[in-house]
Amino acid sequence: MTAPALKEAYKNKVVPLLCKQLSCKNILQCPRLVKIVLNVGMGAASTSGDTKLMDSIASELAIITGQRPVVTKAKKAISNFKIRRGVKVGCMVTLRGDRMYEFLYRLINFSLPRIRDFRGIPDNAFDGRGNYTLGLKEQTIFPEIDYDKVEGTHGLDVTIVTTAADDKGGFALLKALGLPFRKRKKKEEA
Repeated sequence: MTAPALKEAYKNKVVPLLCKQLSCKNILQCPRLVKIVLNVGMGAASTSGDTKLMDSIASELAIITGQRPVVTKAKKAISNFKIRRGVKVGCMVTLRGDRMYEFLYRLINFSLPRIRDFRGIPDNAFDGRGNYTLGLKEQTIFPEIDYDKVEGTHGLDVTIVTTAADDKGGFALLKALGLPFRKRKKKEEA
């Protein structure tokens, strides 16, 4: 079995580029991907008790990632949101290794370009430690999802966890891997 193309590109092209750009003395100091976490909050499906919608969201997430999702439950009751403790409130998948690189490759090359009026992803969604979170409004941007079988559209969060010490290293890593960041407009001086 061959290694994913993005993983090979990381080893052969991205690591030398990052070592020079971030002035790393050792290739092990270069930032790398640790995991990608996909999270779907079920919102109305959890309060209405619609198990069919919950099952369809879980199956769509499984189709997108190639891995069975974990159903998350509420840790405490919140009366304003009509949520009791132990009620199913979402699904999540953690991708590591080859599946992580395959998913990121498909996200960059196939899914993100399918977003209407796409001009790039924002570069201000870093958490201060080099990790990046991207919110997607619809699951239908993934080519694996059959639009005719979708019961309802929902959003999902994609969190890319890196070993970078700060946002500069995380940005450099994701930019070198090919994430299409939005171009910043230069402020005009009056």
